Amino acid sequence: MRIGVMFDTEKPFDDVVTQVAGLADAGIETAWSSQIFAYDALTVIAAVAREVPSIHFGTAVVPTYPRHPVMLGAQALTVQAASGGRLTLGIGLSHQMVIETVFGMSFEKPARHMHEYLEILMPVLAGEQTTFAGETLSASTFGPLQIDAPAPDVLVAALGTVMLTIAGHLAQGTITWMTGAATIEEHIAPTINAAAAESGRPVPQIGVGLPVCVTDDPDTARAKAAEVFAIYGHLPSYRAMLDREGAAGPADVAIVGTATEVAAHVRRLADIGATDFCGAPFGTGDEMRASVDTMAGLAGA
Repeated sequence: MRIGVMFDTEKPFDDVVTQVAGLADAGIETAWSSQIFAYDALTVIAAVAREVPSIHFGTAVVPTYPRHPVMLGAQALTVQAASGGRLTLGIGLSHQMVIETVFGMSFEKPARHMHEYLEILMPVLAGEQTTFAGETLSASTFGPLQIDAPAPDVLVAALGTVMLTIAGHLAQGTITWMTGAATIEEHIAPTINAAAAESGRPVPQIGVGLPVCVTDDPDTARAKAAEVFAIYGHLPSYRAMLDREGAAGPADVAIVGTATEVAAHVRRLADIGATDFCGAPFGTGDEMRASVDTMAGLAGA
């Protein structure tokens, strides 16, 4: 399992470069960027990758609705060219309230949208001419994109059965967030693995993203997690996974404890089939540094 850390995209840009360079120097294998309301994830990765040549990058995740798949394919291949092929492209639907409120777009038929999105995106990334006419999306390119770069692996933010099946049939895997180990083991992994096998595809990648805090004060850390990550307890897709886990909220699935306890929890994720771990450090400055050090130790091991 590759060990990764979510880097902070709300810092001044030079500080982002310094942060990612520090992750690389520590031995972290993948630097993950979210795509919310700060820097554009793919742009920041292209720029930082030129400064930090020794770490892989991933997006967790780029929302699909505002970006036509041909355009996103060109962006992703550009990052591949700039980084020497060090990108894992995580994509997702985002959430109804974001797509309809911020972008003023319809969130109707999200599963069909993702299926049709991948029907266009995957051949574009593979360097193929693409013609597709669906219910929610269409494309007819004049030929392959003129970008000399390898196709990145595509991970879909899939949590429900329908989305996991789509990801297993058409993409390289899934990247989850705020989803506990029991749910990964009993729902995420078997569902996407069965879908990939049904389509004759390789065993899929399973990325797991969770908050992490190495601390000697777990009660305070969990209270902090409940505050910082509160929104994820109310968004329907994450709420469904928390309910499946039997978790009252994000604080219950955050990985909190001593360095030994945190390391054991992350190792369990590898044992149940996770291929990538994306840790989001939180807490005090010392706790965040300890969290990165613990994850770096796991990467080195």
